[in-house]
Amino acid sequence: MSNVGLKRHSLLTREGRAYVGRRLYRTRYVYLMILPVVVYFALFHYWPMIWLRMAFYDYKLLKGFEGSKWVGLKNFTDFVTGFNFGVTVRNTLALNLLSLVFSFPIPIIFALMLNEIKLLKYKKAVQTISYLPHFLSTVVIVSMMDTLLSVQTGAINNFLKSMGMSTVYFMGDAAWFRPVFILSGIWQGTGWGAIIYISALSGINQELYEAARVDGAGRLRQIWHISLPGIAETIVIMLILRIGGMMNMGFEKPFLMQNSLNISVSETLSTYTYKIGLVRNKYSLSTAIGLFNSLVSLLLVVIANTASRKVSETSLF
Repeated sequence: MSNVGLKRHSLLTREGRAYVGRRLYRTRYVYLMILPVVVYFALFHYWPMIWLRMAFYDYKLLKGFEGSKWVGLKNFTDFVTGFNFGVTVRNTLALNLLSLVFSFPIPIIFALMLNEIKLLKYKKAVQTISYLPHFLSTVVIVSMMDTLLSVQTGAINNFLKSMGMSTVYFMGDAAWFRPVFILSGIWQGTGWGAIIYISALSGINQELYEAARVDGAGRLRQIWHISLPGIAETIVIMLILRIGGMMNMGFEKPFLMQNSLNISVSETLSTYTYKIGLVRNKYSLSTAIGLFNSLVSLLLVVIANTASRKVSETSLF
């Protein structure tokens, strides 16, 4: 039996437990570092799962689970057969599909372009500037959009008026909600989203580029035959995660951009769940919607992962 096998076997003995104790003590500061993360996930991600059973009750806040009636799948059927099901799912999928088509490739292209910059100081400056919008809160982003796109004082509409064109109520016109949402998301997330691709590009063997240049390959051919294949696995993993989030759009931005004029396209699953749960106090129905959303997202991840494993042999699990 190998030494590893002997150690694993000896974990049941007193010497084995002492060995493990010594190892844990030597790495105590590492475990201390990850303790806040473990506590965070335990309190805010795992402990709340015990309340998911609320989806199967007609839950009354003052009565608790013992005094509330068990209704089984009624909340799920009420949501699926309700009028808002089609609207909210369609709007959520539409925003995510548009984001997948337009927002997902932009950080990849930006990372490839940034990788071609040879002047280190300029490269770092561009990286830093591109990261900054990510650290702005959603409230600030939407406020900036309101100011920039204002009909009376917005810079965009002032430019349109100077060109002899009519003004556009961007924040109130349903036809403009999705373009404004996607474009602002690209501006805010491109720099931050490119970080992982820049890291993957930095891990590519530079001798491959030197060999390609010796063979007469230009920059475009180097990108196509070396850079892209070098980050292909990273792209696939990020694509699987993005597909898994097709039913999630976040809450803050759609809610802050929403008004009575664009609600037909801005009402997503997240905003509808908020209104059902916290505004109308239908806690069981909102929990059922959230659980339905999570199950569909899990299914999408499994499907995307399985397809990726069969096509490219790259997968999450």
